[in-house]
Amino acid sequence: METKQITVFGGSGFLGRHAVRALAKAGWRIKVACRHPNRAFFLRPLGQVGQIGFVKCDITEPEQVEAALQGSIAAVNLPGLLFPRGQSFEDVHVTGAGNVAEAAARQGIRKLVHLSAIGADSEAQSRYAQTKAEGEKRVHAALPAAIVLRPSLVFGPEDQFFNKFAGLARISPVLPLIGGGHTRFQPVFVGDVAAAICAALEMPQAQGKTYELGGPTTYSFKELMQLVLREIGRKRILAPLPFALAAFKAFFLQLAPNPLLTLDQVKLLRHDNVVAPTALTLADLGITPTTVEAELPAYLWRFRAKGEYADLVPEKLN
Repeated sequence: METKQITVFGGSGFLGRHAVRALAKAGWRIKVACRHPNRAFFLRPLGQVGQIGFVKCDITEPEQVEAALQGSIAAVNLPGLLFPRGQSFEDVHVTGAGNVAEAAARQGIRKLVHLSAIGADSEAQSRYAQTKAEGEKRVHAALPAAIVLRPSLVFGPEDQFFNKFAGLARISPVLPLIGGGHTRFQPVFVGDVAAAICAALEMPQAQGKTYELGGPTTYSFKELMQLVLREIGRKRILAPLPFALAAFKAFFLQLAPNPLLTLDQVKLLRHDNVVAPTALTLADLGITPTTVEAELPAYLWRFRAKGEYADLVPEKLN
C-alpha cells in the first residue's frame, strides 16, 4: 500500500494540532512544517511511531517551502495571524500562502487545502480581511485546484476567544460589548474544521472550490458573552462599548505583547461573521456541525470559582 505523505504548514498551532490528529487517524504520514519544530514535538503521540515528522520552515522563504514539500502528495496551509508581531499580515497571509501554492504547483502537487476566513475581502477596511482575500487570489493563481476553507470564529480547548473572555471575567467586573454587542458570529468547532480538511482532501469534486464553515447556530457578540458567563457561573456587567471608543482603547491595547483588542479587530467587528446563504458548507463535505453548548463545558470549567466539580458542591453544608 502506497504511503500517503502530506505536509502541514503551521501544524503546531491551535487548528494545526487538531488537523494533525485527524490526518494521522485517516492514515496520512505527516510532515509538520513550522518555524520552531522543537515546539511541535508534543504532536508525536497523536500518531503511530514515525508517522509524524518535523521540518523547520518559514513560509516566507521559498527555498524552505520547497524543501518542506519534498516527497509529499498533498499539503495543508494553516498559518495565520490575529495581529502582527514580528511578521506582518502580508508576510503570512499573502507571501506565505503564495509560496506554498507556487511550490506545490512546481512539484506537481494538486491536493492543497488553504485556510482563509469568512469575511475575506480585498475591499474590506480590515487589513486582516484584505490580506486573507489577497492570499486566496495568490493560491488560486498558482494552483486553480486548491481548496479554500473559510471558517467563522473557531472554538475549542485552546481557542483565543472563549478562553480569553472567560479569563477576563475571572478578574474584571465588566465585559465590553464592542459596538453594542450586535455583531453576529457562527462559531465552528475546531474538530469540525479538522474533519473538513480531511474530507476535502479525499473528495475530487472539492478541488478548486471554496467552503464557508460555520456551526449550527448564529449568535450575537452579546449572546456569546452571556454564554461564557453562564458556563463559568459568574455574574458580570455587560457594558456596551461604541466602536469609536473601542478604537480609541484598541490604539493603546494593541501595544501589548498579546493584546486584548487591536484597531484592525475593531474594524472586523463592524461586520457579521456568518456563512453566506449561497456558500458551500460543512454539509457539502459530509460533516454535521457541533454545537457550542456541547463543547464549552469541557474546557471552560477551569474558570469557574469552584472548578470542574462546581455543580457537585452543595450550596449549604448542614
